[in-house]
Amino acid sequence: MPWNYGDILDTIVTILPPERPALVHADRTITWGELDRRSNNLARVLLARGSETGDKVAFYMRNRVEYMETLAACFRARLTHVNVNYRYKPDEVFYIFDNSDATVVVYGSEFRDIIEEIRGRLTKVKLFIEVNEAGDAPSFAENYEALAATGTGENLGITRSGDDMFFLYTGGTTGMPKGVMWTHDAHRNAALDAARRLGPVPETMEALIEAIKAGPASVILPACPLMHGTGLFTAISGMASGGTIVTLDNASLDADELWTAVGRNHVTNIAIVGDAFAKPMLKALDDAPGKYDTSSLVTIISSGVMWSVEVKRSLLRHIPQVALVDSFGASEAINFGSSIMTADGEIKTAKFQIGGRCKVFDEQDRPVEPGSGKSGIIAMGGYLTAGYYKDEAKTAKTFRSIDGHRYSIPGDWCIVEADGTLTLLGRGSACINTAGEKVYPEEVEEVLKQHPSVGDALVIGVPDDKWGQAVTGVVKVAPGIHFNEDELRAYVRQHLAGYKTPKRILISALPFRAPNGKADYKTITDFARRELDVA
Repeated sequence: MPWNYGDILDTIVTILPPERPALVHADRTITWGELDRRSNNLARVLLARGSETGDKVAFYMRNRVEYMETLAACFRARLTHVNVNYRYKPDEVFYIFDNSDATVVVYGSEFRDIIEEIRGRLTKVKLFIEVNEAGDAPSFAENYEALAATGTGENLGITRSGDDMFFLYTGGTTGMPKGVMWTHDAHRNAALDAARRLGPVPETMEALIEAIKAGPASVILPACPLMHGTGLFTAISGMASGGTIVTLDNASLDADELWTAVGRNHVTNIAIVGDAFAKPMLKALDDAPGKYDTSSLVTIISSGVMWSVEVKRSLLRHIPQVALVDSFGASEAINFGSSIMTADGEIKTAKFQIGGRCKVFDEQDRPVEPGSGKSGIIAMGGYLTAGYYKDEAKTAKTFRSIDGHRYSIPGDWCIVEADGTLTLLGRGSACINTAGEKVYPEEVEEVLKQHPSVGDALVIGVPDDKWGQAVTGVVKVAPGIHFNEDELRAYVRQHLAGYKTPKRILISALPFRAPNGKADYKTITDFARRELDVA
């Protein structure tokens, strides 16, 4: 039978201990019994207020238990999750609400002012629900807690479909955000496909029940926001396996809070986004050896950006029992490839074992031969999304048929080594064309970040009369370290071809990354162009 997350929840709650923690946020715990009742109550309210199968529910809140409760309610009521980046300005928030055709908005009280500012334009929204610890709500909204806490908590008793959807809006690198449409069945199968690399997976509902009964339960901490793909996908998989989802209270990463939560909740799995998360986590361990209980940890999984081998090596000194899993994927596809590093063996940065449904093609849609040294575009077949919501042109560009097979091709470039592994180069839309040579920012960034004076780095191209685009580095300097631009350029030249060496390297205190750890190339490009007086 096709997978449906609402059906999974209805089934597993019948065999889970009701007192088992389902959601933990700071000092608050929601048990599986409570999650079952509260999400069913909320699902009933949404249907009673007029929501119909497929209607869109916008989630406008930071990490908290209400996010996962509302997600469970949407799965059970056959409604469609729409994530909203809480860093967006009012007009950007309006765009997501409007583009998604959201009829319900569930928002945190901290965003009430923005909701009030744009509410008059939200003609499609029928219901506003405010999450508010104080217990009140404005006249135009209903109080979340009152809705979740009221009712019998009985299952809805409805028939669902594997084609039920949830959306993941992704900003990408160009254009307006796009709503990636995942069906429950495609997402579940894609997630299981990726998990097979780590061991056996439950292929049927019966097998899932037996696996949960056999235990032990996973305790998963998505360190990144639930409103981004890495956090959302990790949390969905954890919830669908009857585990516990632990989220952090701080708006930005606090490594002490993270490691404290790991010990207090006996966390088994952490999801992060590359060095932007791993470096502060490592620093906390270096600064206070033995302070944190990390004995429960089994894996740390990173997705979205590259994770340097030097940082992995240092983490393994503190937590030698952990498998460090680098997962290469995108909002539009799961499991292009992965690498696993343990204390027993190292994996080169950006080197991935290719996924079984992954292919690499050149620009003429011809397969790239392993060991040829030629770069190609990564394509994922098998379990794919339905495309982008209300955007046939972008759907046709990203999801293409080659030799009769449909692939997701988000635009990532790589080299296929002789042994069949992938060396990731970067996203084509961020590629720098300098004097006819292609330079992939991530490759240069990884070298810059290895220098002891650099805390973080982004590499962009700025217009140049001679080169077309000039490779330009922007770095954060590590505290107390002297910065020498010429020395840093020479360091890059020692490791990479001369044309990849930045023509200039600038210092900036601006935020380099979004809360999910992904690079904010637009902000840094605008900064570099101002600093270099480039139109």
